[in-house]
Amino acid sequence: MPWRRRCARLLLAFAPALAQAQAHRPVTPITDRCSDLLRQALENKNPDTRKQAVVALSLAAPGEPAFGKLEGMLQDKDVEVRLAAVASLAEVKTASARAALRRALEDDVPEVGFAAAKALWAMHDPAGEQTLLAVLERQTKTSSNYISKEKRDALRMLQTPRVLFLYAFRQGIGFVPVPGLGEGISSMTALLTDPGVSGRATAALLLGKDKSPAILDALKDALLDMDWSVRAAAVHSLALRDDPALQTDLEPLLDDDKAPVRLRAAAGILRLSAIAEEQSGKKGRKTSVRKSADTAR
Repeated sequence: MPWRRRCARLLLAFAPALAQAQAHRPVTPITDRCSDLLRQALENKNPDTRKQAVVALSLAAPGEPAFGKLEGMLQDKDVEVRLAAVASLAEVKTASARAALRRALEDDVPEVGFAAAKALWAMHDPAGEQTLLAVLERQTKTSSNYISKEKRDALRMLQTPRVLFLYAFRQGIGFVPVPGLGEGISSMTALLTDPGVSGRATAALLLGKDKSPAILDALKDALLDMDWSVRAAAVHSLALRDDPALQTDLEPLLDDDKAPVRLRAAAGILRLSAIAEEQSGKKGRKTSVRKSADTAR
């Protein structure tokens, strides 16, 4: 009948759109809440809250909607927020992130441009090397008085023991990075440089790479600690274990009264959710391959 043919044509016309919609990751209530929590923090009037959200995003998957706002945070009016955005973008090995960092080289505040140059240099991007060479040449010439005080201070800061310790810690962090996900270095650095972070929190970060059951139990217990910095460090370390089964342990922290804790929990849950979906997809593909092989036999 004519109406059946029309229906068939409509189904064929919409088939590609339907297939594309199914390919998108399903939004669950918990991931939707996490994205909203991070988005609201990025738009908060308090610059410290925006900075905490930017730092927390170093734990999330680049494909998340909230992560897409990170490049825009390079235009934030607060310098500390822009510096945090540079640090988090430095972990994303994408053409878009590189382009954003190159634009940050032109920031009006020298610290931001210098941070972007170091990030690009670490990515082996020629723009970063050229900028660092320009800084070095000017400092070694008699016209070094033209270099801004901020750049002088940034260069001197590289010689301080604390920064050297952070660099060594980053190099020896011991995590095996998951393709497409950051290593949470911005989140870790923010905790280690915060004067309010306790020694126990530092221990939680250092022990995070230990996969023993005893350490896992200790980190889970730390989620209930009275010290916010210990809770934040425990969330960070558990998220970087990339074990989707730990998502339920992080969910209660979405209601934590401290922004550094709940924002890391939100980013961590989005990370683990992305990993769970990837693992599910791989299992589905393997099953499909097996069925095809059995059919061929």
